[in-house]
Amino acid sequence: MNKVIVDTNIVSFLFKSDTRAELYRPHLKGVVPSISFVTVAELHRWPIERNWGAAKINKLEEGLKLFEVLFPDEETCRLWATVATLKGHPIDYHDAWIGATALRHGITLISHNRKDFEHIPNLNLISL
Repeated sequence: MNKVIVDTNIVSFLFKSDTRAELYRPHLKGVVPSISFVTVAELHRWPIERNWGAAKINKLEEGLKLFEVLFPDEETCRLWATVATLKGHPIDYHDAWIGATALRHGITLISHNRKDFEHIPNLNLISL
């Protein structure tokens, strides 16, 4: 079965039942939805910043179980360095990790923020 990597914003849409999630659901059918380790870190930041209660934290933990988490290896780190230093295209470190992870695994990245990733060479991107 094919994999895709899902950007943090799409996970957020799904978690919050945001109507924009419906744009991406068709792209999540019949594939293994994956997320970068950095997306997991970003999502664990929410309860701390927003002082969530136990029920909402449990909902997040259950939601994360729906995704395969992809961790960096040496090649991912090399790709991150390349993506993070593309001339004329500054990128946030977490977006560089997500893009590098997609490149490393040769999988499509699904993001609502096209501008964050469109300059990365050889990246297969779905952004609606």
